Amino acid sequence: KIEPDPIAIHFAAIPNYTGYTTAFCKGAHFCAKMNRTTCPTVSFKFGGMFLPPVYILVFVIGLTANGLGLKSLLQNWKKLKIINIFVLNLGLADILYLLTLPFLVVYYFMKSEWIFGDVFCKITRFCFNMNLYGSIGFLTCISVSRYLAIVHPVRVIGRLKVSHSVAVSVLVWILVSAQSLPDMFFPKTYNKNATKCFDTTSDDYIEDYLKYSLGRTITGFWLPFLVTVGYRLLKQRSYKLLLVLLLLFSVCYIPYHVFRILNLWSRVLTRRGQCYGWFNTVYVSQKVSRGLVSLNSALNPLVYLHVSEGLCSQIRTLFSRTQRVLHSHRMSLLSGHAPSLDSKGPQRQYISVTWRQKVGNERVNI
Repeated sequence: KIEPDPIAIHFAAIPNYTGYTTAFCKGAHFCAKMNRTTCPTVSFKFGGMFLPPVYILVFVIGLTANGLGLKSLLQNWKKLKIINIFVLNLGLADILYLLTLPFLVVYYFMKSEWIFGDVFCKITRFCFNMNLYGSIGFLTCISVSRYLAIVHPVRVIGRLKVSHSVAVSVLVWILVSAQSLPDMFFPKTYNKNATKCFDTTSDDYIEDYLKYSLGRTITGFWLPFLVTVGYRLLKQRSYKLLLVLLLLFSVCYIPYHVFRILNLWSRVLTRRGQCYGWFNTVYVSQKVSRGLVSLNSALNPLVYLHVSEGLCSQIRTLFSRTQRVLHSHRMSLLSGHAPSLDSKGPQRQYISVTWRQKVGNERVNI
């Protein structure tokens, strides 16, 4: 019995064959080459248990944070000048991906049964790639623009205009689309009924997909990463933005790209009839990194806090108001009365008289 899996073809069992264990197997002729001691059981169910809660959390937090951030951005549009174009596109890239998460949650809740068709499967995966590499591209643009504003303010003033940032944003979308479009030509479903929706492709095309992924990782991730970190380190003044960028890259982007390549390589080795003990560790780590990389849509709004002073002041005001309300409510509970501590005049005297009468009555009853 051979069952499909979103990552690989999962060899479950062969009649009258007990010499080998479950593995990344394409067929019995590959499994015959794999020894039980070198080919551990792969936890294919881990992704279905881990990813849905993460996607739900990212969907709720991401939509809320990006909504507040974009609202503040539009309210302070004139103050932010050039950089607001890049931040706006960053928010749009996040929302583009967040809107696809409910479909992936349904997919995993239905035990990896895709019911939305082959075309929408490819669209969903395309939106993920657009968000991932679009976010990296616009974070790079934000980093470079802040560097120029800090290090070369005289040269930048009067030369860089909104039209330039619009042109750069369009260029980023074109480059990201060119990187992501080839992914749509790889098969994403297991059969004609489209019961599966792979985030990579089937084993028949895995070697070509590995080459494609390596090229996209270098051009779409490592080069922008070096540019982003390099520009921030050249002028160590904006520590907050540097910390946000390091958080995003170290938690979301780096683990995903590393384990993605390792997982694809393990599938190539499996197709060649080779099996190693680290396959299961890489598979589970790749699923964890898949959840972490989706967090970028919830963490990207931290950039709004850096570039938008208006949003920072709104958050501080909301926090201070919440503190005052909670403090007033707590003191009211301690005193046993609904009115706040700020009550003055006859109302406070009435409370005092009422309290003394209550105490007096209790003494009489005793």
